Amino acid sequence: MYILSGRDDFSLNESLSEIKRSLGDESLLSANTTVLDGQQVTPEQLGGVAETVPFLAEKRLVIVNGLLERFEPKGRAGRGKDKAPAAREQGDYESFGHRLKLLPDSTVLVLVDGNVVKGNPLFRELAPGAEVRTFPLLRREKLAQWIKRRVGREGGHISPQAVELLARLVGSNLWIMASEVNKLVLFASGGSVEEEDVKRVVGYSQQSNVFAMVDAILEFKIRLAQRSLQQLLKAGVAPSYLLFMLTRQVRLIVRAKALKRQGKSAGEIQDRLALASDFAWRKTQEQAAGYSLDRMKEIYRKLLETDLSIKTGRYDGELALNILVAELCHRGRP
Repeated sequence: MYILSGRDDFSLNESLSEIKRSLGDESLLSANTTVLDGQQVTPEQLGGVAETVPFLAEKRLVIVNGLLERFEPKGRAGRGKDKAPAAREQGDYESFGHRLKLLPDSTVLVLVDGNVVKGNPLFRELAPGAEVRTFPLLRREKLAQWIKRRVGREGGHISPQAVELLARLVGSNLWIMASEVNKLVLFASGGSVEEEDVKRVVGYSQQSNVFAMVDAILEFKIRLAQRSLQQLLKAGVAPSYLLFMLTRQVRLIVRAKALKRQGKSAGEIQDRLALASDFAWRKTQEQAAGYSLDRMKEIYRKLLETDLSIKTGRYDGELALNILVAELCHRGRP
């Protein structure tokens, strides 16, 4: 029995794949694999599947998603809490515990869950007889180490500066990080991945989403702004870096407007702003032409206030950004 839990579902999924590979022939395993919804399955159903003899193979694999979450302490229920009847009313982690302790040697059971607390009664019941693997989101040094290993696994090399920038741009979402690492190794063509490579290859998609959020904020489109913010946060972008990106873009718009009022040409403004990307320059031009200087200054002041609230510990990063977007999109409305 394996218990795989945590918010880093990329590493969790890789661990599950490793378990599958250890069980032999893929085609035979596929015919002997059952995946169950842990929010709905009963002890009898799970026991019946787990006790079935494998067909033409040594092992049967049973994967159960979200079973432990049903027994999280009150107030800690997981994603499926609205989908299933209350586990306590159904009767009991003890019934599951009893059935799962009687697994035949031919069955490999994998319980896949999100965050599970130690007070979870079914976890306490099963953990002593299981191999428990936890996968928290990677941060700071651990994320940097993962990036280096991943680049090495893809046959590349990466500088410490590039690792730091990549971690700030992408954050803890390893699905996205793995994709970006693959692109960077191909882009480097056998050479070392450097900071400038990360700026060229990774920055574009993040920048596009930030531009969309800035547009929505400027136009008081709160739903679009909030959706853009959540997409960026869900993609693993660190709140501190996201605030930096927002502040930088607003500052560029203000400077572009000021330089234009001074009679500077478009080419001269682009040079003064040091915008090498044509996409970034075009979007900055559009935003500078579309919104008043007073509106930009108002947003810039609010960004500075938000930065201060995070640094002084008044709010955490995600909460501060959500408050910022809500206030900016409502300010000035009737």
